[in-house]
Amino acid sequence: MEKALSINIRNKRASFEFHLLDKFTAGIVLSGTEIKSIRLGKASISEAYCYLVNQEIWVKNMDISEYAQGNRFNHLSKRERKLLLNKKEIKKIEGKLTDKGITLIPLHLYISESGYAKLEISLAKGKKLYDKRESLKLKDTQRDLQRKLK
Repeated sequence: MEKALSINIRNKRASFEFHLLDKFTAGIVLSGTEIKSIRLGKASISEAYCYLVNQEIWVKNMDISEYAQGNRFNHLSKRERKLLLNKKEIKKIEGKLTDKGITLIPLHLYISESGYAKLEISLAKGKKLYDKRESLKLKDTQRDLQRKLK
C-alpha cells in the first residue's frame, strides 16, 4: 500500500496572536466528501474557532473546499463540525473557558496513521500589542543568527 501524502494544515497566525496554554487532539465528525477534500489538502483553519455547547465542542468557520468529483451529495464548505473528545477533556476545557480572555482555537489539521482526520486545538489567551512586537523582535534576532551561522 502506498503511503499517502502527509497533510499538514496549520493555523500560522495562532502563535503570533495568542499565548497557547493547553493542547488537545480531537477527532472530527465529517461527511463523505469532506475527508476526500482534506486528503487533497483543500482545507483551511486560519479563520476557525471552537466553542462549547451542551457538553460538546464544535468548530466553526473551518473551510473544507467542495470535492471536485463530488456530485449533489457534496458538503457545505463552512458548516459547523463536531469535535470528538473524552468527557474528562471536555470538563477540563469547560472549566478553563470560564476564565476571562480564554478561547479555544484550532492549531493543526492532519490525518492520523489510522486514516482519521484529527484537529489539534489549544486553549489560548490573546496577546497584547507589545507582546506581538516582542514576538517579531525575537523572530528577527533568530533569523539574523541563522544567517550568520551559514
